[in-house]
Amino acid sequence: MIGRLLVANRGEIARRVFRTCRDLGIETVAVFSDADADAPHVAEADHAVRLGGARPSESYLVTEKIIDAARRSGADAVHPGYGFLSENAAFARAVPEAGLTWVGPPAEAVAAMGSKIEAKALMAGAGVPVLPGFTAGPGYSMDDLERDLDAVFTRMSGSASGWPVPLLVKASAGGGGRGMRVVRLTDDLPEAVESARGEALAAFGDGTVFVEPLLEGARHIEVQILADAHGTVWALGERECSIQRRHQKVIEETPSPSLSPATRARLCDAAVAAARAIGYVGAGTVEFLVSGDTVAFLEMNTRLQVEHPVTECVHGVDLVEWQLRIAEGARLPGSPPEPSGHAVEARLYAEDPARGWLPQSGTLHRFTVPGVDARFAPFPRGRYGLRLDSGVEDGSEIGVHYDPMLAKVIAYGAGRDDAVRRLAAALAGARIHGPVTNRDLLVAVLRHPAFLAGETHTGFLDEHGLAGPANGSPAGDAQEDAQGDAQDDLPDGPSHGAGRDDAGENGARLPEDGPPEGPSVLRLSALAAALARAAAGRRAATVQAGLPSGWRNVVSQPQRALFAETEIAYRITRDGLRAEGFPGTVLVDATPSLVVLETSGVRHRFAVARYGGATGTTYVDSPLGSVRLTPLERLPEPADHVPPGSLTAPMPGTVLRVDVGPGQAVGAGQVVVVLEAMKMEHRITAPAPGTVAAVNVTPGRQVEAGTVLVVIEERA
Repeated sequence: MIGRLLVANRGEIARRVFRTCRDLGIETVAVFSDADADAPHVAEADHAVRLGGARPSESYLVTEKIIDAARRSGADAVHPGYGFLSENAAFARAVPEAGLTWVGPPAEAVAAMGSKIEAKALMAGAGVPVLPGFTAGPGYSMDDLERDLDAVFTRMSGSASGWPVPLLVKASAGGGGRGMRVVRLTDDLPEAVESARGEALAAFGDGTVFVEPLLEGARHIEVQILADAHGTVWALGERECSIQRRHQKVIEETPSPSLSPATRARLCDAAVAAARAIGYVGAGTVEFLVSGDTVAFLEMNTRLQVEHPVTECVHGVDLVEWQLRIAEGARLPGSPPEPSGHAVEARLYAEDPARGWLPQSGTLHRFTVPGVDARFAPFPRGRYGLRLDSGVEDGSEIGVHYDPMLAKVIAYGAGRDDAVRRLAAALAGARIHGPVTNRDLLVAVLRHPAFLAGETHTGFLDEHGLAGPANGSPAGDAQEDAQGDAQDDLPDGPSHGAGRDDAGENGARLPEDGPPEGPSVLRLSALAAALARAAAGRRAATVQAGLPSGWRNVVSQPQRALFAETEIAYRITRDGLRAEGFPGTVLVDATPSLVVLETSGVRHRFAVARYGGATGTTYVDSPLGSVRLTPLERLPEPADHVPPGSLTAPMPGTVLRVDVGPGQAVGAGQVVVVLEAMKMEHRITAPAPGTVAAVNVTPGRQVEAGTVLVVIEERA
């Protein structure tokens, strides 16, 4: 029996495993980097061991440090969580060799699924449906390419005369969109293969790529499996994971709103066959693409998935508990529990959809989700509600060393409509004060008519304008979401614009008109913020404290509140509030933290919070939406001069590469510097043709947001 378990991970997955351990009476051990010394998962564990360093390569990815931490803490078992070393065959082998119980699949099974190319070949041999394709490895020539292309043409269409769908070139050894190219004309394939091979070699040390059909508009469907060491394999239904950004999942649900019983059975049978083919033991996921009648194996994740809570809700099982029991040698019952109800999960990220999903960092001042019924634990069978699995709490620091996921919010209901409505309301009502998040985008998707109709696929955000140039993919990112990399647990990353009356707290769009026939949400929220600040000033006044806030004995100029997003002008008169641009708006009450306004006969309550003094960022939450405001000083200090043509760091990070030198000519869109932050690469590109005037950084340097990296003189 396991007595003391070390979780070789951090954040919400560590807390999730700890929760089940507490229920089972198992002691827990956390490991942490220097950057995570004050993280919630460290405080919750019975024991904690510092690994040192801040970057994953110095801490959570060092096998020797993890094994040493287990020995020093007296742990007798190791759970890998997901990400980091969870799918590392050498780690899966090292843990039992150190005399510890490994809560995961055999190292041989992990290794078998480690290469996408080898995994597909193995699955094809086991009768699992795969897409036809071919591999371009070291020494691959263009003559080889022409031969293989003709062969696959024949397999797909019965002749060598043409290819019925676009092509996808994809790296074998890694993911995250690197080493991936979409080809719509076969004449472009040779260049795409060479380009992808070069990028894959630089990123992963392996230039092998493979080519297969691109299933545009496909659904990303996965099947949860659970297998014991005695030959029993469960298929716990499917999860629909088609809502993605940059090849990463953001909303998952079960059951899928579109699968027929026959397709569901086919997927589950294929997943069981895949598990048996590699002697799988433990929890895992087999991923597929589904397009019409086409079902194709994508990959197998040999670990627990981020989205496992939706399966736990619908099937009434604790997957972490079964992982632990299977590791102890327990047998599964002959068949899994029957599904009941519907569950939907949304991943809340500290990222800005309006700036190419750029990850955000900083202090999370407040994090509250209303109506939460459970945390980190499955619901009792037949009980519906809202679950929250989070890696953060009020006051948590969101750093630059790890992925930007803050939490998972899961709704479970009797049907899909119930679950989706519950989840959208919880996200909309959450108070998230700190880094910009994707919250408004999630709510927009959950309330979109096409999503409500079940019309989901991997290109959903692009199709419906939710991930376009205004608030979507960065310039130069030409990869397609369809058939993108499915390594969803290794994520890749506040600007609202002055005068944007439709900007929410993260740049996503709010209802343009606010209340019917009234001011916009942004303007109403800004008015509430101004009145709350005035109320705070009156409360602190030492004389005439009884006068209404904003009162002037002799009317001259109105009170003005300046924000980066908008400007508010108002007066408090004997007849009440008079605010420019707010006809008929009545002030009912105002305190430093709550303002009640009446517009068109309807009252609205605005909760106002400010951090960092009088000019600190202000957050206004109301049923109309959540708005983030940046107050401006009336007489600001002169700003530091930044040379024209300066390319600055969008966030703190480490310089990975500098691809240009002084005096070099560059073209528009050319990559000049590559930064690493939050487990993803950020390409800094030239905005226009020009000449490099200065290079201020070198590889390996740590930079802060706003640091001038390169200066480019544009061509006349």
